[in-house]
Amino acid sequence: MRNTLGSWLLAGTLLTGTSSAMAGSGYEEHPLADEVVSTLEAEGFDAAEVRKVLAKAERKDSILEAISRPAERRLTWGEYRKIFVEPKRIRQGVAFWNEQAETLARAEETYGVPAEIIVAIIGVETRYGRIMGRYRVLDALATLGFDYPKRADFFRGQLIEFMRMSREESLDPTGPIGSYAGAMGYGQFIPSSFRDFAVDFDGDGKRNIWSNKVDAIGSVANYFHAHGWQSGEPVRSNVVMNKAADESWFNAGLKPEVSLAEWAERGIATRKDLSLDQPATLMELTMADGEHYWFGLQNFYVITRYNHSRLYAMAVYELSQAIKEAREAATEN
Repeated sequence: MRNTLGSWLLAGTLLTGTSSAMAGSGYEEHPLADEVVSTLEAEGFDAAEVRKVLAKAERKDSILEAISRPAERRLTWGEYRKIFVEPKRIRQGVAFWNEQAETLARAEETYGVPAEIIVAIIGVETRYGRIMGRYRVLDALATLGFDYPKRADFFRGQLIEFMRMSREESLDPTGPIGSYAGAMGYGQFIPSSFRDFAVDFDGDGKRNIWSNKVDAIGSVANYFHAHGWQSGEPVRSNVVMNKAADESWFNAGLKPEVSLAEWAERGIATRKDLSLDQPATLMELTMADGEHYWFGLQNFYVITRYNHSRLYAMAVYELSQAIKEAREAATEN
């Protein structure tokens, strides 16, 4: 039997609301639509149904404006830190942890990822679910996949992943809401990440990262576990400069490739309790009082798999520690 998007799509998508195709703003006739249709048709989707879904996708100029907006001047670590490691986000993190303590403890036991790291990711990404985006994912991915040449291939790929996801999860593809780039839920998963790492952590038969905090927590923990989080190991380590360092050594890459033993031979040491066999990346980060130096270890690198930025990873780590300390202090009092 031919596998299609199914009657749920027909009832939920094609027969509700005003069709974009009728308004002439859909993407079913876009020159690149055939690529999406043929890819999915080869997997058992009905081509006509796929085109009808694309007809419902609406071009959003605000999305193109948002993704094309010139970036602000590059922030220093000190400036970046102030945005995310601040009292309100820390208080909200403690409250989220207290509310979801049982789930977070189970996620930590299951995946080996500390509760504070999971909480910090959700805090940085969506302020604990308060800011999860306002665009239909279908509109975001179609707009960028068909009308943003700079990264169109990537976003069309995500549009295809979204269609697969919708079929697998029995979702109306016009329903899910996310960011202007198509990231979804508490942890802001793009469709490919949802398909690979989202989990049904409460056992209700659904992977719901939009309104189910239990699934969202389990999914973030699974993402980190799958990317190589080392349970019980540190994230970063201090740096001791025993002699002048070559400037090319700093911020050379996110992946740790030079062992601590090799760094020691270069005159850069760290804490004594770490295995010298493990690799580390050397970071130089600017704060108001000058330059600060750190080694990023394997778990630091894992955080950068969520967002390929050392500032992001450092913010997640420092927020996690601030939340943990604040919660422990409140418990003691």
